[in-house]
Amino acid sequence: MHAKQQPLGTPFTAASTADDVLAGIDLTGVNVVVTGGRAGIGLETSRALSTAGASVTVGARNPDRASRVLADLENVEVRRLDLADPESVAAFASWYVGSGRPLHTLVNNAGGPLHDRRQLDARGYESQFVTNYLGHFQLTLGLQLALRAARGARVVNLSSGGHRITGIRWEDPHFATGYQSLLAYGQSKTANVLFAVELDRRWAGDGIRGYAVHPGIVPGTDLNSSVGTDRLRAAGLVDDDGQPVVAPDRGIKNPRQGASTTVFAATSPLLAAIGGVYLKDNDISVLDRNPRPVTGAEQDPPAEVVPHAVDPRSARRLWTLSEQLVGVR
Repeated sequence: MHAKQQPLGTPFTAASTADDVLAGIDLTGVNVVVTGGRAGIGLETSRALSTAGASVTVGARNPDRASRVLADLENVEVRRLDLADPESVAAFASWYVGSGRPLHTLVNNAGGPLHDRRQLDARGYESQFVTNYLGHFQLTLGLQLALRAARGARVVNLSSGGHRITGIRWEDPHFATGYQSLLAYGQSKTANVLFAVELDRRWAGDGIRGYAVHPGIVPGTDLNSSVGTDRLRAAGLVDDDGQPVVAPDRGIKNPRQGASTTVFAATSPLLAAIGGVYLKDNDISVLDRNPRPVTGAEQDPPAEVVPHAVDPRSARRLWTLSEQLVGVR
């Protein structure tokens, strides 16, 4: 698995936009689902893919609000999807499979804000683990038939350089003790990489490939805004006037640049025979075998993938645990 983490040398850079990546690609006839596709990186992903001709279904907790935001985009529909509610996830998957449409691309984009205090869902599961990862795991399993029907599909999981903070807390994934918001966030983002690794191993034979992406740091997103302006300014993500900084060479991007690696994973022909990898800046990331500790206070945090996030044994273990947690195989 570690041998897969070899950059391809693509023509794109950290400054490339989603439109740059899609130049010359016609997505007419391609069906896409984007979770959390009404704001930030998700909105830009929905816009770019629909503009290239794809039919995009956006899953949103508040369909009315999402519909207003997306009203000017062609080929986009909105359906209710609350990733923290297993019944909502099951209903969305059942509706889509029941529509009879193949699903060519699933973009597991949605994510929750950081919480200073531990928050649990109705099952007693830690909220960031649920919203960022476990709800997407359940959704993906529910959509497997539609993905298989596409005869060539991709599942793209939004991860983050934050995966470097921690691996999976196998004995206490829901933080009964020792809760820290950054640890919970880091665990959920590691889970999204491991999910892509194991999905690709299990489903590549059915033509379904898995990818995890680091979009860069996009100051205007709900996630980054949730930490407050003072912390954003201290991290060099906003200027003295509170305006977002754009410095792609430092990994700090605007939404169009932030969505580019997602779109690259979803559409690039360069990945036609490759899956189960972590991407950043529109290419496969190198493997950082000697990662320095991550504190969350760095102005230029590293984002290359680290071994614990692509370990195949951990990936299999997480899949089994996740099946048990959601009650779905």
